[in-house]
Amino acid sequence: MQKYLLMLLLSSLVTGGLTAQRLVSDAKIVYRIERPAQQPGDLTFEGSTFTQYLKGHQSRVDIDFKLVHYSYLIDSRNETVVTLIDNNGDKYLIRAGKDEYEKDLKQYSGVQFIDSKETKEIAGYTCKRAVGKLADGQTIEVYYSPDLVPENKQFNRRFVNLKGIPLQFEVLNKNGTKMTMIATKVDLFPVPGSYFDTPKSGYKEISREELMKMGN
Repeated sequence: MQKYLLMLLLSSLVTGGLTAQRLVSDAKIVYRIERPAQQPGDLTFEGSTFTQYLKGHQSRVDIDFKLVHYSYLIDSRNETVVTLIDNNGDKYLIRAGKDEYEKDLKQYSGVQFIDSKETKEIAGYTCKRAVGKLADGQTIEVYYSPDLVPENKQFNRRFVNLKGIPLQFEVLNKNGTKMTMIATKVDLFPVPGSYFDTPKSGYKEISREELMKMGN
């Protein structure tokens, strides 16, 4: 009888550990955007948000800087990215094909994240701290939830080697500054497929080169 009870206890511990980890196909995660205190402030930056959507092989990122809004529609099955820019009413659409997709993926596929013992509670989830080292030697700090495992590992190519969904992470800007995304809300519900549709009108389609010439 004691042996049976012990086996039952061990079984419940194992299954309990397994059920705590959730394979996430659909999700909406809202992050607030922060700058380090030592960086110069920008009033137009206050209240900016970063929203991540997941649905199977598709993902979407919306970055709202108030005056400028960016959306990235990512299809990991077809290896394409569509960028939408709304610059105070001027709307542009940029397409990136398989070559550019694979180039970006290769840039981050070599990043290995090393866990530390430090944890933090974010948006109701206990997150582990990890540090990833980029090819150029720079590092990025991440807090991720091991209980939320993305079905699509390429939903954000920066974190293809991370063992969970990041609920706090750093973004390195080209000018050397950093932004920190901190999750404020995690919704695990079916995301409408229309969120990932490329607009058929309302945007002027341009190339990445044309965008650079415009100074954006």
